[in-house]
Amino acid sequence: MKWTHSLAKGSAMIAAFALGACAGMGGGSMSVPMSGSQEVPPTNVSGSGTGTITVGSDCAVNASITTQGVNGIAAHIHEGAAGANGPVIVPMKKQGDNQWVTDAGAKFTPSQCDAYKAGRTYFNVHTAQNKGGEIRGQIRPSGSGGY
Repeated sequence: MKWTHSLAKGSAMIAAFALGACAGMGGGSMSVPMSGSQEVPPTNVSGSGTGTITVGSDCAVNASITTQGVNGIAAHIHEGAAGANGPVIVPMKKQGDNQWVTDAGAKFTPSQCDAYKAGRTYFNVHTAQNKGGEIRGQIRPSGSGGY
């Protein structure tokens, strides 16, 4: 009986620790400044923006971008390290003149979630003048696990 109680107590402690670790990922939103200087190659533009992202413990993504002085035609979350370009992993849709949002139900794959945790994802807004991207913001989750 004592052994069963200890096993149950130990299992409960492990479950609580695991839930606590995952809760940090969905624990709040992160604000990401965006500028032309972060683009690859850099753009010499005066426009800017702010991306906001929340990633749930199941890798569900809720994100938005608000721009100032940028006539955006597309916006995305890309996978790529700072200083490197990468593929689109989450498209965003325009919602108003200076606002972009992810679709409900957007989700990273497990490998994309790992890239997010490691700081290898970024926001990007494209314009007619800068089709490859006018402003960019590298997403750098804080904490030792990248959460």
